[in-house]
Amino acid sequence: MLAAGAALAQTAAVTPTGVNASTYSTDLMQLYREARLEDPQVLASFAQAQAGKEHQREALGALLPQLSLNAGTNRIHQENDLIQERSFDSESYSLVLRQYLYNKAAWENYQKFKSLAKQSESQALDAQAEATVELARRYFTALAAEDELELVRAERRTTQKSLDRVNALYEKQLAMITDQLDLKARVDLLAAQELDARNQASISREALAELVGRPVKEKLNRIRNDAQLRVSAQSLESWVREGMELNPTLKASESGAEAANAALRSGKGGHYPTVSLNLSAQQTNEGYNNTLAPRTDSYVAGIGVQVPLYSGGSTSARVRGLYQDQLVAEQELEAIRRRVVKEITSAYLTANSNGEKIDASRSALASAQLSRVAAEKGLSYGMVNAVDVLTSVRNEFRARRDLLKTQYEFLSNVFTLNRWAGKPPVESVENVNAWLSPGSAGQAMGVGVEDQE
Repeated sequence: MLAAGAALAQTAAVTPTGVNASTYSTDLMQLYREARLEDPQVLASFAQAQAGKEHQREALGALLPQLSLNAGTNRIHQENDLIQERSFDSESYSLVLRQYLYNKAAWENYQKFKSLAKQSESQALDAQAEATVELARRYFTALAAEDELELVRAERRTTQKSLDRVNALYEKQLAMITDQLDLKARVDLLAAQELDARNQASISREALAELVGRPVKEKLNRIRNDAQLRVSAQSLESWVREGMELNPTLKASESGAEAANAALRSGKGGHYPTVSLNLSAQQTNEGYNNTLAPRTDSYVAGIGVQVPLYSGGSTSARVRGLYQDQLVAEQELEAIRRRVVKEITSAYLTANSNGEKIDASRSALASAQLSRVAAEKGLSYGMVNAVDVLTSVRNEFRARRDLLKTQYEFLSNVFTLNRWAGKPPVESVENVNAWLSPGSAGQAMGVGVEDQE
């Protein structure tokens, strides 16, 4: 799951760069697949997990047999009283094998790197989960920015129609100049806001491009109008229990605590003796005091015992430091446990509240629409003034914004809930993606045809 190759095998073909926005659309799942291959943080986490496995293998190597081959040749020149001088060549070959029979420090060091490898793997999963939440957040931010642009345009068109009515009435001396000026000022303000909204929409698209590694020019799939946005019937207690068992951040912290404990045991192993089996074979023609000797083959087998007696107090100091590191790891683990409970509880309760608020916002929008229509008709008959119309229009579009904002907050909280509960990111994306479908911003917001003309 952590290998980049596996990610490549599971990922569909990437949408070509520069597609026509009026022809193609993309959804959250497609962007998720692309981000898994292009997001630098996700790729770095995969590499870190692989490095952890290699470090574990490196530590294991210290416990396995150590075999070395040595070869050398010397040119020796000697002078003495009996033989005035002579020169000769000597050769020496040796093969040495050493196997630790008991080395507590090396064994516990291997256990430490074994736990660190598990920690790196959990951190990679956590990075992927966090990247998925960030992708979803930017996706919904882009939708919200485009919604805001469309809302400003629709509100400007609606206000412009009211201004046109007032202008016609003013020509017949049936409307006041203040009504005309109020509506004109609002239209001009909305025109300025439209420029800012268009800029924010472009910025939000660029934020998505940062994660997927290409310009995102396609239409983004939007929340279906018939989507029933609800959290699963699973209780809060079961969500918390699941998070305590599966959350990758918590698992990484647990592995970190295990690694710190193993490092402490390894440090204490510095006080323990080591026992090793040594086997060697040697061939040489060099004797004592560099004299020329007949070629000799030697084979040695032995048991070596090394007992540490005193190292200036460095071993004891190292153990005390590692003990403090273990306390730090344990406190960090406890902090993560508490955070998991807090994040799950907060996301669960907020998502449920958002679900209920969505229904209320839909009712408020329906009422605001009726109020706006009534105010516009009342203006035509001189029963209300322009301020009343502006207020009703603002209320309607405020209700639209509240509904869209609540929907996006709900989906963001669903991602956060799944992330801290340890759900696989692809499962979260699939579930939310089922609530999305192709469509324009106006259709998603329920803007009427008369508002889009």
